[in-house]
Amino acid sequence: MDFGGLRVAITGAARDTGRLLAEAFAERGAQIFLSARDLAAAEHVAGVISQRGAGHAEAFHCDLAVPDSVRAFAAAVAGRTKHLDVLINNGAPYIDGDDLEDVSDDQIESVMAAGGTGIALLTKHLLPLLRASSRPDIVNMISACGEVGHRRSDAHPTFYAAKHAHAGLAEILSHRLRPEGIRVISLFPPDFVQDGPRQANADLTARSVIDCVLFAVSQPRDCFIREIHFEQVQRKHP
Repeated sequence: MDFGGLRVAITGAARDTGRLLAEAFAERGAQIFLSARDLAAAEHVAGVISQRGAGHAEAFHCDLAVPDSVRAFAAAVAGRTKHLDVLINNGAPYIDGDDLEDVSDDQIESVMAAGGTGIALLTKHLLPLLRASSRPDIVNMISACGEVGHRRSDAHPTFYAAKHAHAGLAEILSHRLRPEGIRVISLFPPDFVQDGPRQANADLTARSVIDCVLFAVSQPRDCFIREIHFEQVQRKHP
């Protein structure tokens, strides 16, 4: 698939799945606006992408837990382009733990602020650029933790709560933005690995999740893929 000329903003793109998403879109010719809390790491990724010569990437600082940082990133993107074709809401801090008391109040506040308020604010402030696109997509990298009844992750209850907030935002935006031709695509992968064998009896890999994103974004405009859910690998017990 060819994404030549496509303009894509990706949060949490300095490492792991976010970085792989940025590389995958850039390899297909897209112009990438990538952000991370660690600006130096984001700049390194952008430099590597740009040197490869297919798509071009620019790096920005964005801490989703800090509203002023979110607004500054959105304003910076608006200063670089008159429209945005794809927003990928990928960034979100992860914490694990069984009990609410396993983490500090500051950690709970940060996870909820980034996964709830931060994503809502960024989507809001980039929406004018998306509305100016002829083929706008909002991609939400949620988690199976955002599914009702999912209990198979070791994530902290606060992470579950943040992902439910993200899922609720995505669901209503999909309904309300569809008449404008803005597709809202949400993925709900279970806990997955960055690399590994892509086999039926193995854990889901980041590459497979990214392939689903690429597939959904590449579909004709009459195809609204609202949600992608995944089966979790079934472990055999002795």
